Amino acid sequence: MSVIEIARDEARASRERFRAGECRPTAGIAPGMTQANLLAVPREYAYDFLLYAQRNPKPCPVLDVTEPGCAQTALAPTADLRTDIPRYRVWRDGELVDEPTDATEAWAEHPDLVAFLIGCSFTFETPLQRAGIDVRHISAGTNVPMFRTNRACRPAGAFHGELVVSMRPIPADRVADAAMISGRFPSVHGAPVHVGDPADIGITDLTAPDFGDPVEIRDGEVPVFWACGVTPQAAVMASRIPFAITHAPGYMFISDVSDTRYEV
Repeated sequence: MSVIEIARDEARASRERFRAGECRPTAGIAPGMTQANLLAVPREYAYDFLLYAQRNPKPCPVLDVTEPGCAQTALAPTADLRTDIPRYRVWRDGELVDEPTDATEAWAEHPDLVAFLIGCSFTFETPLQRAGIDVRHISAGTNVPMFRTNRACRPAGAFHGELVVSMRPIPADRVADAAMISGRFPSVHGAPVHVGDPADIGITDLTAPDFGDPVEIRDGEVPVFWACGVTPQAAVMASRIPFAITHAPGYMFISDVSDTRYEV
């Protein structure tokens, strides 16, 4: 059995555990398999979000879009998007109202939901680790820290909002390597959007992320920021659309697709 086949089996087993109720962040699970962010909106808002993603490809790289009312994706044909993510978020008028581990009931409220699967930076973490670069939230067993910034995304239709970024502390002498490695994966956010002083992008406290958990930044390390697939959730909050379902930040959809598909 090949390494990819082993990883794909792990991805499928993980989805089965999530469907049964297991709940944990997905960083480091099934290394080599692409993970994805989820946004599901009523059909009347789907075109607006597709345009929003097209105008903001760095934080919103679309990997798949479902037919209205369909909870299956070509990224994992046997999966169910309503049950196979460890934790979801349900939004009403831009307000978070629930974080279930099974979204079947909420999904049934809008039979015309269109689901977007959006690239995730977890995809390039395995190559970073293979290059000897510590991915702190994985080694610490925590969720990746994510921050809202002062950078506005280009609006489209009903959607507007700010860029959200994920942060990983990188040794100063490995920042160029991290940028080069992640840059080979433009479909999953690609190279960093900012390196260094967080205040330059409106972040005042690295110990208090807006989503996820704080991580230690050691002597000689530099905070490096990548565009993040939680950006659509910031748009849901800012735009106050009537209804949406997303993944909970850090609790991703694990696909059957090898990361190598998105490597340039």
